[in-house]
Formats: sequence, structure tokens, C-alpha cells
Amino acid sequence: MSNKTTESYREGSLQAPTRHPLDWKDPKFYDVEDLNQELERVFDICHGCRRCVSLCNSFPTLFDLVDESDTMEVDGVAKQDYWKVVEHCYLCDLCYMTKCPYVPPHEWNVDFPHLMLRAKAVKFKQEGTSLRNRILSSTDTMGKFAGIPIVVNTVNTANKMPVFRKALQAVLGVHTGAKLPEYHSKTIRKKFKSYESPSFKAGTNTKGKVAVFATCYGNYNEPHIGDDLKAVFEHNDIAIRFVDQEQCCGMPKLELGDLESVARAKEVNVPALARLVDEGWDIVAPVPSCVLMFKQELPLMFPDDEQVARVRDAIYDPFEYLMLRNKDGLLKTDFNQELGKVAYHVACHQRVQNIGLKTRDVMQLIPGTEVKAIERCSGHDGTYAVKKEYHDVAMKIVKPVVRQVNDMQADYYTSDCPMAGRHIENARQDDSETVHPMTLLRKAYAI
Repeated sequence: MSNKTTESYREGSLQAPTRHPLDWKDPKFYDVEDLNQELERVFDICHGCRRCVSLCNSFPTLFDLVDESDTMEVDGVAKQDYWKVVEHCYLCDLCYMTKCPYVPPHEWNVDFPHLMLRAKAVKFKQEGTSLRNRILSSTDTMGKFAGIPIVVNTVNTANKMPVFRKALQAVLGVHTGAKLPEYHSKTIRKKFKSYESPSFKAGTNTKGKVAVFATCYGNYNEPHIGDDLKAVFEHNDIAIRFVDQEQCCGMPKLELGDLESVARAKEVNVPALARLVDEGWDIVAPVPSCVLMFKQELPLMFPDDEQVARVRDAIYDPFEYLMLRNKDGLLKTDFNQELGKVAYHVACHQRVQNIGLKTRDVMQLIPGTEVKAIERCSGHDGTYAVKKEYHDVAMKIVKPVVRQVNDMQADYYTSDCPMAGRHIENARQDDSETVHPMTLLRKAYAI
């Protein structure tokens, strides 16, 4: 009788998923041969599982490459074709959070999004990126230029003109059918520069003093969201101020693999935010991707940075903060207007924060309001849906979301990610408009 032991592999884990720090300063991180070995290892695991086929286009692309290869296995796929998989990953993190049974601490140690990020970083270091990608990811520069008073109307008008859009697609590869955000010269940071609320009530779980990281999008493109946030928070006895010094959080550059630019943005934002935390302020940001950047990505890039850790522990999603106020008995429920049926798209980068459906929970406190949560990616990703080569794929990804919104015959549809909301709006192809959850809450309060 053989004494040989049989090796077995388990699927899933009883332990909570964990993320390893991103070792992006190690020269091995950028070694192409080492990267290709890891890509082949993980792709082989994904090929044998295929649970993620219904998420982004990375997985169908991978499985098609495998199925069309001579061996019908990953070893039959040309290494150069690995980039076809990488380019479709926009770091939504849903495969890691909702589908993959092999994430760490499982012994197979699969972190597909961060492997794709590593591949993007390698390619960026080798080749740089296109002019189009540099422009689209330079959100501060774009916002400052397009928001100049004598320029802003011209930009907004041109972005709606078919002739200009055709030229924009031909020159920069921005799809003619993509919905582009409007720009504003009266930004939220200009409006509330040096503003600070006169009073507040502290709670057990909240300090009751909030510094708002406005975000590029919230500042230049939809400043009304910050205005609504200020009104709702002050109504709930939360003192508000806006961060004095602020750059883009770095998420658009992260998605390009431009980690050095992410690090430069961090050197501006984190010290400013850490000072506010030390002065007794909590932090909120109205765009989920920006909150996630400070909660997850920067701490994984800079695991030994104490300032990064302090900001990570003090930053909140706005509705997460409101539900903490509710736990303290400090959230006001003096709602004056019913909202009826609300189709609520749950943003991917909010789901990844592991805070639960706090936006839904707050809106369900409003009398006469029925909220249906739609937990499916919209496929927008900030820039993915506006690019010529990916727009049609993004429109395909958003179809199930649109179908659920239409089936509900909702009075309002909404998303914490304003870009996802506009993408859903674009895909519906009617006269309806998405309304941000904070705007809906302000409406319910009638303030």
C-alpha cells in the first residue's frame, strides 16, 4: 500500500479576502518575463473556472483566445495577445470582490485586478501612452481649461455638435456616441472657498465635522452634487468645509498604469488631508472612485506611510457617513417629499469598499419611497466608455442595468457614480435624466 499522500485543493475560503501590498517599487515588478509567467498562471486558473465571463470584456476576450488557440489551453495563446485581455480591464474590482473563489488567503493567490494593474504599469513604463489617454486622464488640467468663463460655453456647445464630435473621434479617438460631461466655471471649490459651517453635533461614530474632497468631477463637471451634499449634511448638524489644497485623487492615472503620477498626486493630497484629520475633521468625497483611492489603492501602494493610513481610516462615502449618524441617533428623518420608485445603480467602486448598501438604506428611510438596488457594472469607468475602441463594448455591458431600470418604471434612477449615471442615461436614449442620490435626498428633505 502506497504511503503517498494525495494533494487536494479547496475552492473558496472561510477567511475574509485580503489584499497584498502592491510592490511597485521592486524592479521585478516590471520584469516582462516574470509578468508573463504570472499572467499565464492566473489566466490558466481563470480558464478552468470561467465564473467571471459575465463581468467585463477581459474574460470573454481571454476565453475566446484560449478556445481559438491550437491547444485550446492558455499555453496556446501568444504572449502578445495577453495585452488584449489587459486593455479591457478597467479595475472595477468586481471579479475580486464578487466572483473569484481563489483570492488570497487562498493558496492560489489570484488578484486579477492588481495583476492587470501590474501589466498596465509595465506597458506604461515601456511605451508610455497615447495623447488621447494623457488628455482624458489629466482631469485637473482639462477642468481648469474648459472651465475658463470665456471658454466653457464654447466647449459645452461643441461637445454636442455632430461635426465637432466626428472630428474629435478622428483626431483623438473619442467616440461620437459617448456622452461627454459638461464643464462649469462656477466650481464648487470657488463657491465655498474658505467656507466653514458655524456649528455641529458630534456623535459616538462621527465627529460631526466633515472636510469635503470635492474631486475633479464634482468640482468641474457637476458642482451641484457638492452643493447638495453641503445642504444635506448641514441639515443634519454636520459642519462642512472644503479641502484647501486638492488635486485629482490619481484614479485615472492608476488605470493607465502611470504609478509615478499617482505618487505625485498623493504627495499633494495626503499631507493636506492628514492635517485636517489631525485637526479633528472626518473626510468625505462625493465620487466613489476617489474614496476608494484613499481607502484601498494608496494604502496598498504605500503600506508603510502613516499619513496614508490616517487618511484611510478617516475617509467615508457620504451615505456611509449618514448611516453612522443614524446609528448615533443624529440623522434627521423630517422628510417632506416622497420619492416613489427609485432604481438605484450601485457603483462598483462603492461595492468594493465593503460598506454595504448605505445609499439604499438612507433612501429607504424616506416615507413613500421604494428603492430597487441594481448591483451590476455600468461599464463606464470614467474613460473606457468614451474611447472609440471600447464604447460599443461599454454600451453592451450597461444593457442589463438599463433593462432593470426600464422594467421598474421608476420615478427616478440614480447612481452614486455620476459618470455611471450619465452612461445609463445615454444608453436609455430617451429624455430622462439620472439624478444623483444626494440630490434626491435633498429633494426629500425639501431644503
